[in-house]
Amino acid sequence: MPTTLKIAVETFPIAGKFVISRGAKTQAQVVTATLSIDGMQGRGECVPYARYGESVESVVAIIEAQSEAISAGLDRAGLQGRLPPGAARNALDCAFWDLEAKRSTQPAYRRAGFDRLDALITAYTLSVGSPEDMKFAALQAADRPLLKVKLAGEGDEARLAAVREAAPHATLIVDANEAWRAETLAANLSACAHYRVALVEQPLPADQDEILAEIPHLVPICADESAHDAASLASLKGRYDAVNIKLDKTGGLTEALIMADRAQKLGFEIMAGCMVGTSLAMAPAVLVGQLASYVDLDGPLLLARDRLPGLAYDGSTLAPPTPDLWG
Repeated sequence: MPTTLKIAVETFPIAGKFVISRGAKTQAQVVTATLSIDGMQGRGECVPYARYGESVESVVAIIEAQSEAISAGLDRAGLQGRLPPGAARNALDCAFWDLEAKRSTQPAYRRAGFDRLDALITAYTLSVGSPEDMKFAALQAADRPLLKVKLAGEGDEARLAAVREAAPHATLIVDANEAWRAETLAANLSACAHYRVALVEQPLPADQDEILAEIPHLVPICADESAHDAASLASLKGRYDAVNIKLDKTGGLTEALIMADRAQKLGFEIMAGCMVGTSLAMAPAVLVGQLASYVDLDGPLLLARDRLPGLAYDGSTLAPPTPDLWG
């Protein structure tokens, strides 16, 4: 019996709105791939991202185009060379991992080489806004141990001051999403050091980050938009101290684990990151989180409604996925 493919586009409302330097969104549109054979199913979810030239329509078309090959026997190993890194490959790769686990009765984490999965402490994201709005948001989240603060360039020091005042004990990560510029970099890093920021994520545009190799890193700097797959790591040495590994960038868990291993060997710290998606997208990333110094898998916490069954969050503590969700 051949493996069959089903694709669904689903929309999940965001609680309030999610705002970064590039804009705001009020809903998460995700693409889900389901692979079925012998009465068993494997699922994977991806979030197309316009920053990387993706749309829901383009990702669906790429996934649909694999249907005949999947029916003819394409497997997860063959998928890696068939599609480039990106959201489409991620949905299929994670669906293959899930299907393999269901068919073998061996959980995905064991197939990936882990003896067990531990609970994780995830960051909780504060959208960029006025200092007053961000202070209010930080007050509501002040008991969370790790906050990720979205910044936007001009006025960021005031935003940082407001968040730090509201959450004096939280560990802070800041994410500029490429909004800073070379001429403001030193001042912004100095402000981050002053407000005890632990990590600065992607301060400069990905094609303008050469200066990071020439300046003191008052705070460790993490690559996001500059880091995609294992092949991208070599060019980041000397510029960054850490890399944010997201399955929608790597094209799935298979490449993400390879990237994590190579990053560690090159001396990078690892952040396990996500797009704004449901628990189905976070579940395979929990495996990457086992290797990470920082975990940012709060997508479901930002939604007004998650899919069921979902991941179990106790505040900022994230429990490993159960087999009825994934893996």
